[in-house]
Amino acid sequence: MKILQNRVLERLGLRLPHLPVRQGPVIWIHALSVGEVTSALPLVKAIRESIRPAVLVFSATTRSGKELAERLIAPHVDFILFSPLDFPCAVRRYLDAIRPSCFILVETDFWPNWLHQLRRRQIPAMLVNGRISEKSFAAYRRFAFFFKPMFRCFSLLSMQTAQDRDKMLALGILTERLACFGNLKYDLPARQTAPPDLAAAHDHRPIWVCGSTHPGEEELIFAAFKKIVGANPCVRPLRLIIAPRKIERGGELLKLARSFGLNAVLRSSGDADAASCVLILDTIGELAGCYSLARLAFIGGSLVDEGGHNPIEAAAQGVPVLFGPHTEDFAEIARDLVDCGGAKVVTAESLAETAAAILSDDGLHQAMSGAARELVERQRGGVERHVQAVRQMLKDFR
Repeated sequence: MKILQNRVLERLGLRLPHLPVRQGPVIWIHALSVGEVTSALPLVKAIRESIRPAVLVFSATTRSGKELAERLIAPHVDFILFSPLDFPCAVRRYLDAIRPSCFILVETDFWPNWLHQLRRRQIPAMLVNGRISEKSFAAYRRFAFFFKPMFRCFSLLSMQTAQDRDKMLALGILTERLACFGNLKYDLPARQTAPPDLAAAHDHRPIWVCGSTHPGEEELIFAAFKKIVGANPCVRPLRLIIAPRKIERGGELLKLARSFGLNAVLRSSGDADAASCVLILDTIGELAGCYSLARLAFIGGSLVDEGGHNPIEAAAQGVPVLFGPHTEDFAEIARDLVDCGGAKVVTAESLAETAAAILSDDGLHQAMSGAARELVERQRGGVERHVQAVRQMLKDFR
């Protein structure tokens, strides 16, 4: 209760840290939750290294996002905060305390009061890694009277793809306020290592990592896993690491796995028992490292209608990728991975068969692995273009 109370007080702007007298620009970077925090990491590191002196303030909206930021982002910034509640008084207190030279929003989390007050104070705001799904685009067009003024608060909207930029043009945003600098997620570290205890426990067993799964998918995954290990001796002893999108569902997945007769353990229990065939990753910040152990990855939110999740963390580590037909939120990345041969689209019916083929066929696995890694390498470089845009915004502000 005390933690919740402190969080609310902070988000109201009533319990903010004292920021020192600024020496150089103050750059405020904001990310919604875990996915956006991960996307922000390469940009934050590049700004820290390239723009000196500067005070970097990083905020996140969700508890899990802030916890991940405290692990990944903290070494590269001066302050990490919860974002303000979108009340005029709360936003004013944040702006008075931070006094930003510019504001950077990562991907999403549009709050009208916040953006309008930035514009009123003539603080340049930049959207980075912007994307618009078809569903969001329809909503933006339908309620253009609300969204257009909000988007016009940005000095620059850097979109992931030309298609995203064209959608902004269709909404009436001026060309000079739009850019297409590429997807920051391609600039994530090429390889992140697994926690030592997990690396030791897997003992060179083939591992299938299923990341960011949603209700309705886990049943299909457990059924496919059981079918694979029962029918394909060549992939024994296969191990499954499954990471639900919401880590609080770990207990639910533990019961579900056991209902399939699978020997499962929770990562939060501290047990990395090599004898278990299913590890439920109900912890924050370890999924990317687990891909370094994987022979195959499945990206969740795609067999159910959730728009999918980012497959780049797996692809960057040369892991063949599977996802379902619902990849609307990462449509271009998913299409490019499939086209280059680094990923395959599966259905509930084809999941087990496709997974078994990749797990057991060394030639197929090697071809998909190389294609996925090469695609990511070709697409890198967006971070530097974003940093140059931030430099220009700071120059204009001065």
